[in-house]
Amino acid sequence: MTDFQSLGLSEDLLSAVAENGYDAPTPIQAKAIPLILDGKDLMGLAQTGTGKTAAFGLPLIDRLLEEDKRPLPKGTRALILAPTRELVNQIAKNLVSFVKKTPLRVTSVVGGVSINAQVKRLSRGTDILVATPGRLLDLVDRKSVDLGTASYLVLDEADQMLDLGFIHALRRIAGLVSDDRQTLLFSATMPKQINVLAKSYLKNPERVEVSPTGRTADKVTQSVHFLEQKTKGSFLVDQLQSKPDGMSLVFCRTKHGAEKLMRKLAQSGIAAGSIHGNKSQNQRERAIRDLRDGSIKVLVATDVAARGIDIPGVSHVYNFELPEVAEAYVHRIGRTARAGAEGEAIALCSPEEIGLFRQIEKLIGLDITVASGEVPPMSAAAARTQRGGRNKGGGKPSGKKPFQKRSSSGDNDNKSRARHQRRRQGGRRNAA
Repeated sequence: MTDFQSLGLSEDLLSAVAENGYDAPTPIQAKAIPLILDGKDLMGLAQTGTGKTAAFGLPLIDRLLEEDKRPLPKGTRALILAPTRELVNQIAKNLVSFVKKTPLRVTSVVGGVSINAQVKRLSRGTDILVATPGRLLDLVDRKSVDLGTASYLVLDEADQMLDLGFIHALRRIAGLVSDDRQTLLFSATMPKQINVLAKSYLKNPERVEVSPTGRTADKVTQSVHFLEQKTKGSFLVDQLQSKPDGMSLVFCRTKHGAEKLMRKLAQSGIAAGSIHGNKSQNQRERAIRDLRDGSIKVLVATDVAARGIDIPGVSHVYNFELPEVAEAYVHRIGRTARAGAEGEAIALCSPEEIGLFRQIEKLIGLDITVASGEVPPMSAAAARTQRGGRNKGGGKPSGKKPFQKRSSSGDNDNKSRARHQRRRQGGRRNAA
């Protein structure tokens, strides 16, 4: 199939597609749209940045228009779930662009903003509700939304929702949506947990796969620099200053680390912002807007934003710290080389992260080009990480024991042991 006209979409929707500048369907769109129009449940597997939103959004809108119904008060005709605020807002924005000339109403609900305003918007009902699971259940508990009226359920980036611990929320939400529904599950990867999820929620689903699990975007040039952790900050500053015209995303593992690195970049004269879980929704949106309009050139982020940032102009992605889950690397570097453009992904790997690095190479099936430094030897802890970490190559870096708190000095270690002994003497279990 080479054009949208051949996929079975209505004339009104084809007009909206043309106005939005869509020339030809992507592979996932060409395969998924006809199946969804036929009412099939579907499992869609495609790497990030391949047009999954239009793949489910266009046929969903078409079916809603054909039914020619109005939503009930507090009700919704279709429910789309996504793991992060950024992704919810991105999906809603795309759908709004498709329904501008139709009577359909799109509503989004996320955490970090006033719930009262969301309650008011939902009181009259909506055709399409796009939501994060946590805020949606808050609204359910307030009896502000009735999910029993939804005939369509879409789980987007389902694997990340599982990674973020939403499995129980998903089970509860799915139980509230009508049993007589069409369910669509889209994901960038398909670990075993996703297959279990699909068997629970989908009925005789069609499977659409346009790229193998772990495959990175074809137009991303990947490289790695091996260096000590303590020198990464200065190295990154030099890299960014040598590319003053580039638009860069830098990924860290923790919220504290992202904020600290952003301050270091700013002190070095680099226009930088940050986005992570400690930021309010308004702060996160402002940071993304500043990157889009050029007010800042660098955005430091945690993985919470890895699949929710859709900025075509991102030229470089830096993995300042390698992710503990290898698949997150694919999602991170998928923020560049979007919409057919080219991009560069640069990893900074310390000796403690070599096990994580090997897991990434194993997942993507490529040997990443070494740009500088010498490959460090594999430590015993790193070898254990490579053999079997968390979540298919997750593993913990640097050999820390699970659930063990890091002490900042020997005195703290001694205090910790003393507390442990006192608790044991008191018959209480050490929970540290």
